[in-house]
Amino acid sequence: MTLRKTLAGLLAAGMLTATPVLAVTAPAEAATADPVVIVPGLFGNGPGAAQVGYAYLQARLVSAGFDVEVFAAPDYGTGDIHANAARLGDFIDDVLAETGAAKVDLVAHSQGGVMARDYVKTLGGDAKVDSLVMYGTPNYGTQVASLATQWGGGSCFAIVGCAQQAIGSSYLTALNAGDDTIGAVRYTAIATEYDSVTTPYENAFLNAGDGNITNVTVQSQCAAWRWADHFSITYDAVVVDGVVDALKGGPVQMNCFAF
Repeated sequence: MTLRKTLAGLLAAGMLTATPVLAVTAPAEAATADPVVIVPGLFGNGPGAAQVGYAYLQARLVSAGFDVEVFAAPDYGTGDIHANAARLGDFIDDVLAETGAAKVDLVAHSQGGVMARDYVKTLGGDAKVDSLVMYGTPNYGTQVASLATQWGGGSCFAIVGCAQQAIGSSYLTALNAGDDTIGAVRYTAIATEYDSVTTPYENAFLNAGDGNITNVTVQSQCAAWRWADHFSITYDAVVVDGVVDALKGGPVQMNCFAF
């Protein structure tokens, strides 16, 4: 693994492959910032898929001065989220060893945010993560997973990672027990009112009363006409602008005219 590697992946014939599609090189000043690990969502979280679906986000963060790696779960996020959180921890340890950094920043989409929170809260990640930026994450579950669990005979069509994101699941109940913030980690949760997967969209937010949390809705800053859904939010320049603000530790103020 290297922090300056070729992004890979193509979608062909419905199968995911690992063909190089984009190469990005971090500017020299990136060494002054924490390395960033992107944690993709369900089905976007496997070898090749993560590189394709999050190539835009990675390239924009690199251009903003960050060294960036993309985590890829071997099961595309379909298995137990806690098990994949442990794999994420191993990946982060590799990044820290390679860069010599003390901590990483995490940028997580959808299920990836739940996985990242699990790592921080239950696997000692609070000592290794400086900032966790989430967008479209069903922190308090989603009606979509609840319905899929109901229709899928109680198992979300045998996709464990889906069933665990149902509202009121035993997994989320345990994860959300106690404070939503852990240690000195800075938390940012970005939501869009047009999210059709994390529903209701407010379930992306964490409990603001627990401490170091910033909750923000895209439309609260860029008006109702700013359309971004659960998937396009990953390559929306306005949202990425807010992510960069969060990574830099300042207030999240999206540039509504970013492109």
